[in-house]
Amino acid sequence: MNIKLIPAGGGSRFTFPALPEKIQGKYGARYQTFDILSKGTVKVPKGTDAAEFSWDGVFFGKSKRREPIVKKNQWKEPEECVKILNRYLKNGTVLNLIVTETWINVDVTIASFQPRPVGAYGNIEYSITFAQKKTLRIYTTDELQIAAFVKKTAEREDGGEGNASGGSYTVKSGDTLWRIAAEKLGAGSKWPAIYDANAATIETEAKKRGKSGSDHGHWIYPGTTLTIPA
Repeated sequence: MNIKLIPAGGGSRFTFPALPEKIQGKYGARYQTFDILSKGTVKVPKGTDAAEFSWDGVFFGKSKRREPIVKKNQWKEPEECVKILNRYLKNGTVLNLIVTETWINVDVTIASFQPRPVGAYGNIEYSITFAQKKTLRIYTTDELQIAAFVKKTAEREDGGEGNASGGSYTVKSGDTLWRIAAEKLGAGSKWPAIYDANAATIETEAKKRGKSGSDHGHWIYPGTTLTIPA
């Protein structure tokens, strides 16, 4: 069994000189552990969409290169292993992660790599995490069958006068300043702006109708032309 990293764009391959005890795979919110040393081949359903792989391992120093756990033909100086993996991490290199004799064959990038020199033999312990690399596809609105949303401002014809904002408006039977503000300014609560812009006209019209005043815009009458503030 080997753990290999093959750069997607070509370049030197890297094989881990020693196997970790376990590899942990994260599938969304679920975790699964693959016991590499104790069980050898681990079988899981093919096609499972893995999000992350991680493990802790050791790069053994020269005096320990003949340990049974070390693959003799793959041994490299620990510092060289760290250098290669740091380069992959720094460059965001897309790698094909392969664990032979298992289903694991996934395009990944290195999400984190933490080497730690230990002991008197030149060993370097490390923790490493790989994140699955997924192809980003950008779709057009036609491909997604989504209509483009375009906000348009159109003129309104209220008695042939006025528009959606600004201009003038002729009061109709049943109108109130609240309703006019909701229609023309987008919110009924903006009615004081209409009153303030037309106070003299509104008050004069109310007095013509026998009122002492409009009660601050409460009394408005059909046919009165109001200026709508922009």
